[in-house]
Amino acid sequence: MKSIKVDNGYITPSKIICVGRNYIDHISELGNEVADNMVLFFKPNAAIGSQLSAFHEERLHYEAELCFMYQQGKFTAIGVGLDLTKRELQSELKKKGLPWERAKAFTQSALFSDFVTIDSITENFELQLDINGQRQQTGSIAMMLYSPEKILKEILSFIDLEDGDIVMTGTPAGVGEVEIGDVFDARVLNGQAVIAAQRWQAQ
Repeated sequence: MKSIKVDNGYITPSKIICVGRNYIDHISELGNEVADNMVLFFKPNAAIGSQLSAFHEERLHYEAELCFMYQQGKFTAIGVGLDLTKRELQSELKKKGLPWERAKAFTQSALFSDFVTIDSITENFELQLDINGQRQQTGSIAMMLYSPEKILKEILSFIDLEDGDIVMTGTPAGVGEVEIGDVFDARVLNGQAVIAAQRWQAQ
């Protein structure tokens, strides 16, 4: 089982729950429709990786997301993550009405920064993703269709979460293909202060 660093320790999530279509601009850029209900899917612990790859059977696409760690009934820590996607395969599966896991839950499809503990969740939390020094994605809780509190309530309505489980809350507009050699700088801000950050170089 793979672990995630939180402050000065490590926690092993049993699973990752991901929210799809949580930012209007991202829904539009992919030509999707706003769903009637919250879109949720799973990644297993085995999907957690450390190396950003540009290819896994096909070209991979990046999606940066604000991520929360669940402990003792609430979200207790925040980080930034990359949800890596086989976009061509995902499109084929969606057309056939089939599940997305083959396009979303493969090995090394979930990359995370270190997490930092938080006392509460505010709309001041924001993610930024720069690629090769150029801003590609910006998203905040204020821009979400579903807040972290609503996401947690919906998840707990049908499945138990274990301490350490991670929730990826959806990606803002600006997704695209990963190119070999690209340098990804992702960060979480609370107002003007950077509270979590991670750099990956694509291989």
